[in-house]
Amino acid sequence: MTENACARRDDGSNGSKGVGRMTGTVLVTSGTGKTGRRVVERLTALGVPVRSGSRTGEVPFDWQDDTGWEAALRGTEAAYVAYYPDLAVPGAAEAMAAFGRTAAACGVRRVVLLSGRGEPQAAVAEEALRGAAGQAEVTVVRSAFFAQNFSEGALLDGVIGGELVFPAGKTAEPFLDLDDLADVVVAALTGDGHAGAVYELTGPRSLTFEQAAEELGRASGRPVRYVPVTGPAYASLLEEFGVAGAEAGFLAELFATLLDGHNAATTDDVKRVLGREPKDFSRFAREAARDGAWHG
Repeated sequence: MTENACARRDDGSNGSKGVGRMTGTVLVTSGTGKTGRRVVERLTALGVPVRSGSRTGEVPFDWQDDTGWEAALRGTEAAYVAYYPDLAVPGAAEAMAAFGRTAAACGVRRVVLLSGRGEPQAAVAEEALRGAAGQAEVTVVRSAFFAQNFSEGALLDGVIGGELVFPAGKTAEPFLDLDDLADVVVAALTGDGHAGAVYELTGPRSLTFEQAAEELGRASGRPVRYVPVTGPAYASLLEEFGVAGAEAGFLAELFATLLDGHNAATTDDVKRVLGREPKDFSRFAREAARDGAWHG
């Protein structure tokens, strides 16, 4: 792919530099994922044209194959960037630089990047995107640990089985509900005043994984207990479930970095952006139970 692949734009494209609420087409990468599908739903409800990019969707988009990026970005006004598997992995910074160059060549006005809170290597990838995105407004949304990891993610089976095995020790984490994250992302994509901002999103209070397990048990009506393990033990457990050794080791190391206590404090960034308090973990658990998350 050449860096000026999108340099020629139709006069009727949405590349206007005017001010006001953005209503042009938005590319949502990883559009069928936990965060992407929520962003797609909200943009659609607002009447904003959306391209939901995924490896097998109507708009082909694969982070491991940049040959489709130009076509996905052509004619768009903004993009939501959710990099898979994580901005801290080797090669993520290079991917962000390449995406930023392509977005700039396509005249994309605004980019909102999902990042991890307290991840040093993710910050390197953030800067790579900023440096390559040209005149595009870049907003970074750094998220705490997703509450939905317990209801539709890697820890779902643990809740259903009654044991949450995880290398978090007694560290507290301000779990973030993905509805709040999606609302912040959409606000940054469609509204003004977010250019250059870095938002650190958390829930309203911090809980240990033991406390979270207790709340999940109350909401689900089944006993759930937290079983702390070491990072190496967790990596071995992941390998038993079919995760490749290198990926298992990376995940264990990442969790050790994130859950050493430096992310325990809450922030008010959700309220700053949305004008309301973030959703509490107990409310998340009740809603997930009501919706049948743990009926397995």
